[in-house]
Amino acid sequence: MHSPLVFLSLICSALAASSHVSPFSSSAPASSIGSSASTASAVTSTTLTSSSTASGPASSATSGAPSASSSTPSSGVSLTSSSLSSSISASSSSATSSVVITTTAAPISVSSSTSPTGPLTEPLPTPIPISSFTFAPFPSPSAVPPVPGVYPATNPKSPPPVESPGVVPDFAPAWTAAYLKAKAKIAEFSLEQKVNLTTGVGWMNGLCVGNIPPVGDFPGLCLEDSPLGVRFADFATAFPAGINSAATWRRSLFRARGLAMGQEHVGKGVNVALGPMMNMGRIAQGGRNWEGFGADPYLAGEAAYETILGMQSAGVQACAKHYINNEQENRRTQSSSNVDDRTQHEIYVAPFLRSVMAGVASVMCSYNLVNDTYACENDVTLNHILKHQIGFQGYVMSDWSAQHSTVSAIEGLDMTMPGDITFDSGTSYFGANLTAYVRNGTIPEARVDDMATRILAAWYLLGQDAPSFPKTNFNAFEPLDLATNQHVDVQDDHDKLVREIGGASTVLLKNVGGALPLKKPRRIVLVGSDAAPAHIMGPNAFADQGGTDGILAMGWGSGTAQFSYLISPYEAIQARARKDRTTFSWFFDDFNLAGAANAVIQQDVAIVFVQSDSGEGYITVDGNSGDRKNLTAWHNGDALVSAVAAHNNNTVVVVHSVGPLIVEPWINHPNVTAVLWAGLGGTETGHAITDVLYGAVNPSGRLPYTIAKNPADYPAQLITGGTGNQILNITYSEGLFIDYRHFDAANIEPRFEFGFGLSYTSFEYSGVSVTKVFGPDEDTKLEANWAASKPGPTDVGASTALWLHRPAYSVCFEIRNTGDVTGTEIPQLYVNHPASAGEPPAVLRGFTDVSLKPGEAKKVTLTLSRYDLSVWDVVSQSWRRPEGTIRLTVGASSRDERLKSKIEQ
Repeated sequence: MHSPLVFLSLICSALAASSHVSPFSSSAPASSIGSSASTASAVTSTTLTSSSTASGPASSATSGAPSASSSTPSSGVSLTSSSLSSSISASSSSATSSVVITTTAAPISVSSSTSPTGPLTEPLPTPIPISSFTFAPFPSPSAVPPVPGVYPATNPKSPPPVESPGVVPDFAPAWTAAYLKAKAKIAEFSLEQKVNLTTGVGWMNGLCVGNIPPVGDFPGLCLEDSPLGVRFADFATAFPAGINSAATWRRSLFRARGLAMGQEHVGKGVNVALGPMMNMGRIAQGGRNWEGFGADPYLAGEAAYETILGMQSAGVQACAKHYINNEQENRRTQSSSNVDDRTQHEIYVAPFLRSVMAGVASVMCSYNLVNDTYACENDVTLNHILKHQIGFQGYVMSDWSAQHSTVSAIEGLDMTMPGDITFDSGTSYFGANLTAYVRNGTIPEARVDDMATRILAAWYLLGQDAPSFPKTNFNAFEPLDLATNQHVDVQDDHDKLVREIGGASTVLLKNVGGALPLKKPRRIVLVGSDAAPAHIMGPNAFADQGGTDGILAMGWGSGTAQFSYLISPYEAIQARARKDRTTFSWFFDDFNLAGAANAVIQQDVAIVFVQSDSGEGYITVDGNSGDRKNLTAWHNGDALVSAVAAHNNNTVVVVHSVGPLIVEPWINHPNVTAVLWAGLGGTETGHAITDVLYGAVNPSGRLPYTIAKNPADYPAQLITGGTGNQILNITYSEGLFIDYRHFDAANIEPRFEFGFGLSYTSFEYSGVSVTKVFGPDEDTKLEANWAASKPGPTDVGASTALWLHRPAYSVCFEIRNTGDVTGTEIPQLYVNHPASAGEPPAVLRGFTDVSLKPGEAKKVTLTLSRYDLSVWDVVSQSWRRPEGTIRLTVGASSRDERLKSKIEQ
């Protein structure tokens, strides 16, 4: 998200590649403009009171808000929905972008080459002349009568139980009621007041990282990070990172974590919690991957869905971010993610689609450009995909200072954050400028009404108009100010959940000869600084966690929280060792290899802790500017493991990492008997790993990404470089083939595949069957068209329609625990499309968790919707069943095909 630094305001964006009949129209295409960034007098002070916004230079044409009579015709490209590109790329020979249209599916790409198509950089987008626009609100998605047990009418406070993954909640009645209230309230407001609802008060001008001012009797909004806790607040929990949540593969824990985080945000008086984050782990080195849910769109989508249901059931507005294609930190404000239409829909939009189905209140647009148009003023992604195809009814906010023009309002942006163009500038693209754009006829007031209505509707949707909703009781910027910090303790018993998630997200990658669980060894030594407490300056020594001093329990940046405490492995394991009368020692010097080797001699078990960190690009740690420079362990970790293993024949390795590491230097060493992949476990990190080491928790975590043998094996690499005011091109040339999909298609053997994880017990799968699901909610015509591989509907909300998402097929099988201890298995369902579909060999489309005692067996049922079995048709702009037989595999990882079945045409 945003940094505490002042961002330079980039010059305005190029023409959005408009690909549909928009609710906006004009004599020139809906576009971005030079607006008020072009001259010193082009912007005016952010105005927050209705008495002053109508006056001053912003009312004149010279202020950056052009008069209706001064418009210049544009020669931009106009597209219709019948020709939406599946591959849109910018011309590399000119500063003015052009649009290339094709209607073929994305080609299968299995190459590991990551060189972008065309030049690495290009000039900044050229401002586009504008004219006056008209506006008509998006209609609400078509109403469907509630269907008990399948499509129940609900509201965010009462989501369906987590045990019912086949249920599609119907939030339409709740949104309708919220809109009625919002429209009635908006009718009371002046233009200036409505504009104030869309405009933040500016950086550090309120108690929270983002603030909407009071308007009339509306009290305003507090917007606060982060995706793992209440940032900058004391007496709050630092939860496990999103990547750990994903590694549990447990919907119940996704939901519980979301609920607990939502409760803490509400307890602190936060209206909008800025998360979850759901950008894909496209690049193994991506700095913020740990905030999200891994490298598969289905897993990320399910984690986002349950997290949002949990958060909003507590009463806080969730914010799905960063929309869209923000997969690396290097030059994130000056890079263009160039993505074809099919890949966009099937991979990167998917988690946001599931977020909308969860009733998410807000979406945050990202810093980067998408196909040469800034994400926060991208007509295709904001209006056509998000608000039209998916039927999103909430509001779109900018990432902090990610807005580039006032006309971004026409392109789909509803709220600017933190409100000023650059931090502390006292200027805004909205505020007085938006008011002036309305008064001179550039932007219709109806559009401002729509923006304000969306914002207020989300407030009503979550019941935040209730007098009992807490007022903000902390100060993000002045935590010691006695007048504004009440030090409210919102932690409750959430430490138990943190510990449970930490254990459930730990992945057992290697276990030779029953090395784990530990059985009261007589002598244990811990090696590596990652086992130690933050012993020099405490767990909050580094601003936004931009550094480590001991155990790594979260990455760095705006996605962090303060530790109210932090349990290290040293503390937790020593406590357990004393109960067993085990002699316990330690050696925390990562670079003294001789000392480490000497410390582990004649120890029954040596546990080596290694780590790898990353974060947001405004902080550089050890030369890593957000993204990781490489995929090796930090602090001499690889050499440390090798040195210990050379002198101890029972070396256990514990990895705390933001993402994949290359473990080839030591993974096959005969003395490395076990490996635990523990991620970023939050405050209870030490207790969680101790639970797994000693068998109090049988590991059930599964990898949410692939661990390769060689960095070059990954299909996409970090794009570095870029100079000055140049746009860095990041071409998603791998298309649909990210992570395990690429490894499968290219027949590359990974070290550990996506979905992999061992257990202290064993499981047997048997008896798969597939049956079609019938119900009272059938739409026979649409379903028949789908079965015949015909294009689907394209109306508002077509991508989230009930007929597409309700259960269509049931996949049943049995799992038996054939081992000696109780354990949890994570069965995974993969779809194998016919070759003609142009899909990867296998795509995840189902999973669950099954706890079994020794000898116990259970029937497992996973459901598939028509959406799960569809591909995106770029010509018809709809979801379509591929022609031919669809095959299914069930197993314990992406490469474990224990059970096979199929769905005939």
